[in-house]
Amino acid sequence: MNNMISYHNATTALSISEKVGQFFMPAAFINDTEEEIKRIEKSILEDGIGGLCFFHSRASAATNFEGQKKIVYNENSFQTLKKLIQRYQNIAKYPLLISIDAEWGLAMRIENTPQYPYAITLGALQHNEDLIFTLGKQIANDCKAAGIHWNLAPVVDINNNANNPVIGYRSFGENKFLATLKAAAFIKGTEIEGVLTCIKHFPGHGDTAVDSHLGLPLIDKSKEELIKNELFPFQQLIHEGVDSIMAGHLSIPALADGDTIPSSLSKKMLKDLLRGEMKFKGVVISDALNMHAVAMNYPTKGALEWVAFDAGNDVLCFSENVTAGVQTILQNATAVQIEESFKRIWALKEKAIKKNSEKIELSDAAPLNALIAKESLTLYKGGLADFKSQKFIGIALGATKHTFFNSIAKELNFDTIESIQDASQVSAYDHVLIALYPPKAKPANLFDLTEEDIALIQTLMATKNVILYLFGNPYVLNHISIEKAKAVIIAYQNFEVFQENAAQHFLGKHTAEGKIPVAIKNKL
Repeated sequence: MNNMISYHNATTALSISEKVGQFFMPAAFINDTEEEIKRIEKSILEDGIGGLCFFHSRASAATNFEGQKKIVYNENSFQTLKKLIQRYQNIAKYPLLISIDAEWGLAMRIENTPQYPYAITLGALQHNEDLIFTLGKQIANDCKAAGIHWNLAPVVDINNNANNPVIGYRSFGENKFLATLKAAAFIKGTEIEGVLTCIKHFPGHGDTAVDSHLGLPLIDKSKEELIKNELFPFQQLIHEGVDSIMAGHLSIPALADGDTIPSSLSKKMLKDLLRGEMKFKGVVISDALNMHAVAMNYPTKGALEWVAFDAGNDVLCFSENVTAGVQTILQNATAVQIEESFKRIWALKEKAIKKNSEKIELSDAAPLNALIAKESLTLYKGGLADFKSQKFIGIALGATKHTFFNSIAKELNFDTIESIQDASQVSAYDHVLIALYPPKAKPANLFDLTEEDIALIQTLMATKNVILYLFGNPYVLNHISIEKAKAVIIAYQNFEVFQENAAQHFLGKHTAEGKIPVAIKNKL
């Protein structure tokens, strides 16, 4: 990789076309074919792109909207990624800025890499921002081990809509103060390792019921309401000097003088509000420009890229029409526009891209995850009392690993059932311990729980003494009537260390110190 040159030298060394090329950060895919890799190399050489945003494969969620392509598991993805980054860097005239979404670690995109808890789990921590700082630090270490400079995280959306199809578990919660505090800890941990961060999705994607990958969400709130809540974390973190902000694809008429244009394409929102009123001086990066919320409306190649740049985005993420986009910007932009964005981007690159021959190993997630598991565990309702001394049966719903029951079984004898057809199978028991493992973290299709499983839980709660441990998204509780449950405990994650900690809690050896960070509408 070539060394970075200073902005002073770059502003004269790069042609205007090369400067515009720096605005583009198309997608790169870890599991591409050689033919696809060569197409990206061609763009690096001919378009002079400034960076790449890595995804797992062309069948991954960000591109495979309808889920028709099968995602192939590749246990060597991490090594493939490292080699690809080096290959692309070696041919670039100027160093590429490499980014990835690693909100809960590289595992968000790459198999066999450290996985950390979702933001909603971190939201349950009470006065333990040091754990989030360490989490940000370890994720940043893993980014550096791969050759990544820019983690497009954290999410600072205030999630106050239980039906949000795309944010939900990715948000720290619905309390703006705690979400800001936790995001700041994540950012500081990342920065100490020399990795860039990006807060998203401006002006706030929390209160939506539409996935902007598939359509354009409409947020019908007043500007006063938005300033008070959704915009609060962005403003506070701007004051703290955050590196970059991602512009979401959201229709918010109150912030655009009644216009329904997506926020990512709105001068009112990016130039007047974000840069003008909120005084943000850093880099604005668009959310992926291939997302249906914006891509469907600009069939002419290069038109979307120009509109996004003209609106105030410095970096055009996931542009699918780089060559046409460069030409369209060159035809329409002023020299001042181009230089202002180029200066911001080059400053970001100078900050992040350092020559480093040191070999960096991936972090060990288990010790930190064990601490987070202990501090996030939430007693949502009731208490355990003397339940474990009674004759009880354990029922695991949706589990692939039974660490929770296996850990309890080291000290207590009890029967377990993995699959149950009806409540009569447990007729001999008055006490039932349910371990619920929702297959998905997203709310679509009831988190992929079956209606039969939910009906069974309801029946058991109505007829038995039930303790429920939930190893998944707490919003699941909106779909279960838990009024008659003896106790409900939220573990948030199904990781083995979270299951082990929950077992110790059941055995009376750990307390539950966490607090649920979102509102559940079910009445207790």
